Amino acid sequence: MQKKLHIKKGDNVVVVTGNSKGQKGKVLEVIRDKSRAIVEGVNMVKKHTKPNSANPQGGILEQEASVHISNLMLVDPKTGEPTRIGRREDANGKLVRYSKKSGEEIK
Repeated sequence: MQKKLHIKKGDNVVVVTGNSKGQKGKVLEVIRDKSRAIVEGVNMVKKHTKPNSANPQGGILEQEASVHISNLMLVDPKTGEPTRIGRREDANGKLVRYSKKSGEEIK
């Protein structure tokens, strides 16, 4: 069984701790088995590549590295601040995520 995480692909998050502290970005990918996420523009690393068909010149590329999910917090859709999230049933009986700070549902 895979872990239930508080962050999904497409969420807007802020980095709470580490080298990229304070940076905001959109989650591009979630790696559930390692509890890590790749966030747009956060934790940039340089990768040395050999020439190949995609990049005939080769050289040094800069790309995002993964960040542990415990270092990320969801951005509240209403206030724009970091918030914890909870889960509750909506009117249809479906489980939805909501912001603990504003109480607003997270799409």
